This record gives sequence, C-alpha cells and structure tokens, in this order.
Amino acid sequence: MQDSEPAVFEPLATPGWIGPLDRAAGPLYTQILAALEDAVARGVLRPGDRLPTQRALAEQLQVDLTTVTRAYSEARHRGLIDAVTGRGSFIPGGPGATTPALDLSMLMPPPPRGLSLGALIERGLTSLLARTNADVLMAYHIGPGSAPDRLAATQWLEPGFGPLDPRRVVISPGTQPALAALLSVLAKPGDVILADPETYPGFLAACARLGLTVEAIPGDAHGMEPEALARACHQLRPRALYVQPTIANPTTLTMPPARRHEIAAVASAYHLTVIEDDPYSRLIDQPAPALASLLPDLAYHLATLAKCLAPGLRTAFVVIPAREDPERLAGALRALTLMPAPLMTALVTRWITTGTATHLLGAIRREARARQGLAQALLPAGARAHPDGLHVWQHLPAHWDSARLIEAARRRGLGVMPAEAFSVDGTARQAVRIALGAVADRARLAEALESLAGLIEGEASGAGSEA
Repeated sequence: MQDSEPAVFEPLATPGWIGPLDRAAGPLYTQILAALEDAVARGVLRPGDRLPTQRALAEQLQVDLTTVTRAYSEARHRGLIDAVTGRGSFIPGGPGATTPALDLSMLMPPPPRGLSLGALIERGLTSLLARTNADVLMAYHIGPGSAPDRLAATQWLEPGFGPLDPRRVVISPGTQPALAALLSVLAKPGDVILADPETYPGFLAACARLGLTVEAIPGDAHGMEPEALARACHQLRPRALYVQPTIANPTTLTMPPARRHEIAAVASAYHLTVIEDDPYSRLIDQPAPALASLLPDLAYHLATLAKCLAPGLRTAFVVIPAREDPERLAGALRALTLMPAPLMTALVTRWITTGTATHLLGAIRREARARQGLAQALLPAGARAHPDGLHVWQHLPAHWDSARLIEAARRRGLGVMPAEAFSVDGTARQAVRIALGAVADRARLAEALESLAGLIEGEASGAGSEA
C-alpha cells in the first residue's frame, strides 16, 4: 500500500472523541470511560472503529498506562468495546469485530490425528470416578496441591529437570494466574522487570495491570545477550527477569545449553530472580535443561499443559525455589482464583500416571511437525520457526507493515498476530506471528498458508490494492 492511500480500520492517531483530562475532576480512568460512552452515544465513535492502543492513548493523555488499561477493561465489561486478538480494541458491531474464518492468531496445540480427545476424556473421567469419591472432587481444595498431583507434576517435568522434590511444585489453573500471582508477590508498582524485546502479551498485560515497568534486553541468534543482561542488572536494579528460553513466543528462538548457563551465571551474580515460562519444551523429544534447574534457589519455572496437550485442562505446574515456602505463591493464587478445578487437576494426574498424557503428547508432536512442514513449504522467505513448535515468526518485505497486512489478511478471512502485540517498548519489527494449531483441518491450514503467502509476496502495487 502507498502512504497516500488510507488504511481501513487504522488506529485513531489523534482521537477526537476525548480531550485533556482534568486531574481535579475525579479518577482519570472514569473520565476516559465517560468520554467513550459519550462518543458512542453521539455517534462520534461508530461500529467497527478501532481505538488507539492503550500505550498510544496513555502517551497522548500523559497518564500512566495502567490508567488506560483500567478504563479499557471496564469498557469491555460494559460492552462498549470489543478486544480482538492481534488487532486491538473496536467499537462492537462493525466489520472490525468479525472473527476470521481461518484463525492463524490463536496459539494452541493442533488436534491430534488418530486420537479422539472426547474419548480420552470420557475414559479418563470414568476411570477417575471409579476410584475417587465424586463429592471429594466437587469440594474445595485449598493449597499448593495434593501430594499425588504434585508427584505427577514432577513426573511430567522430569525431562527438563531430572529428579525434583514434589514439595517444590504448586498447582495453578493455568500460567496466566500464576504469572499474575508471582509478579504480585515479587514486585511492587514501579519496579522493573526485564524481558526479551518481543515477548508473551499475557506477561505484558499482567505487568501493566500491576504497574510494573518492563525493560527489554537485546538478544542475538541464541537468545538474550548475557552482557546486556549484566548491564541492565547493574543499571536498573530489576526485581526479576522473565524469559521463555524454549521456542520463545513469538520469535521461536531456543537458547542452547551454553547460553542458558551464561544467563544463569549472570542471574546468580546479581541475585536476580528468574521467572522461566516454559510452555513448549515437552514438544521436543530431548529438551535442553530447564533454566530453573541451573538456578534452584533463584528461579521459578512455569509449565502449562495448554500448549502441549489442551487449553481446556486449565492446569499449570509452578516449580518454586528450593528454600521457598509454597504457601507464599499458593496464597497469592488463592486471592486471584481460589483454587484450580479439582476435577481437571485429577484428570491431568490420572492421564500422567497412566501414560495417556504422553500418548496424547506424541500425537500432538507428530501433527505439529507435519504442520511445520507445510509452513516451511508454503510460506515465503523470512519465516523463522522451530521444527517442533506451534507457530512461525514471519518477517515482512519492505512494502508491507504489520498493521496493514493484518487488515488485508482479515479481508481474506485470515487472522494473524502483529509484532506490535508482543513489543515491550512499542517499536516492533515488521513481522507477524502465524499460529498453526487452531485451524482444525490440515488441508484447510494449507489453504490459509497459501493465501497468506500470496498476500505477503504480492508486489508493492498489489499490496496496496489489498490493504
């Protein structure tokens, strides 16, 4: 697209629906909310209009990012706006809020060929109910997890950890609550958390909600640079480091063992707490040692089953530092979620101990590898991926930028995630993340990848007509 041609549903760079805020007129977030309500009522904002990013609006209004985050959150709760993954916040009812027919934006494991999840669930629950009182499964289970559940977790984590004390494991209903709980106990508003320049949006959202400052550490082909991390530790006095060393989201980079040892050495020298988010290592036959296994007194390790088995299991395992009381994290989780669903946790434990989880994992691995093969064959130059991963990090040619490509893809019925969604400082690369698991049928996935490849490879003039 040429610069002179207007893009459809671009963010409002200078929104006319809101003026300067009055710091003497009550909470600032309620003033933003009131301006939204008024603009919708007067038709200044219409169905399909896309709002500025939270960061852009915060800069325009000269307020904290958390103020805008709170206003947008309440606006979503009231139905004033819709959040569309990878494209931002829209006024409901317009074409901007439609769901793509072929979703390449949602990162999840693919359906396993030759296995029925429904049958596995049915058999697992039947077996579970034959051995466990249903009343127990429907009761409150408060604490870090039962002894059998924590023991099963160590069995699942063993490929990256080796032998592990079950008392170091806390069961969480997914990674996102665990991240929010961890950050709430480790840091206070204004504290600095270090991360890669592009990182998991859920982490960024949790930091914004808690008023934490995220600073990016540059990297190279092997991941985060140890020297840059050491400089940041010296200059910024961070509270923690957040890192995904295995098949990073979105960049797909995996730290080799030597780099993990270098990062661990820096963390140890500065007594830096490490939060290792590891959703993907079980997709690899022989994963590198977990970073947390090199830092038993400093690191937390988060391992969700959402990316390697199924999101609906809502189960994650958190390995805490060796000398820490598990009740510290369990108490923070209790304040957020009360407890994991006992039925799901019990099913996960049953699947792990009977080998069903490993069997399902094998089928998902095979399907993920087949889909990566499709991506390698169909996507244009600039695609980076791990052969066992669930996504591709696609760099764009010069005539595209990610915002325009997202809109052009949407009009083809395709949903992908722009680099902006992952950027720590707002200066994102021209790239998109392509998820390979949400399209159920492999043939349909091939169609989607071919269509997206054609769009990306289009000449500059053709791209302009698409976007």
